[in-house]
Amino acid sequence: MKIELMRKIEVVPIGSIKPYENNPRVNDDAVLDVANSIQSFGFDVPITVDRDGVIVTGHTRYKAAQHLKLKEVPVIRLSHLKPAQIKAYRLADNKVAEKSEWHNAKLELELVQLEELKIDMSAFGFVKEQVEEADKSQGKKLDAMELRAFEHYDYLVFVFDNQMDWLNVLQAFDIQRVDGGYNGIRKVGLGRVIRGEKLIEKIGRSRSDTVKKQK
Repeated sequence: MKIELMRKIEVVPIGSIKPYENNPRVNDDAVLDVANSIQSFGFDVPITVDRDGVIVTGHTRYKAAQHLKLKEVPVIRLSHLKPAQIKAYRLADNKVAEKSEWHNAKLELELVQLEELKIDMSAFGFVKEQVEEADKSQGKKLDAMELRAFEHYDYLVFVFDNQMDWLNVLQAFDIQRVDGGYNGIRKVGLGRVIRGEKLIEKIGRSRSDTVKKQK
């Protein structure tokens, strides 16, 4: 199957292109975030247009450019596509994005690291509270209840001195929130608290002993 490579990028007057009048994607809430991104990092993702200069993909970038009062924008002309393909591509480009979701532990780690670097991601629509709310919404699916007779579930609770250590452990072990239970019921067990640093020390010793045995 032959795949078309990216076409030539042109820089054209913003007035020479126009939005698709029947664009089904509502994007007004994202315009300011995209404008902040363009202003901070540059206009690195071109708008695609058809033969007549009608936007195929990039309506939000177009509105962001208007917000920033840009006189020119980068575009790619999809002159190789037929009208039916243009219509299908316009929908497909937006639809496939809906299939993606955030890995909350990794996202939170990235946000914390950027916060330490004094980079404010709230200008692009990212706030740590969004991660917390996502976790809370998952927890609301299940109601807690006491263990029944003869049921026993053990778990460990690790305490860390700082959030960075905890987030690094989440990423290293790919730990994620889990909805446990059956028919909307979560089983609650007993646990004990140990220092997270002890876990890290134990992992380090275990790896060292394994290397020595292999030698």
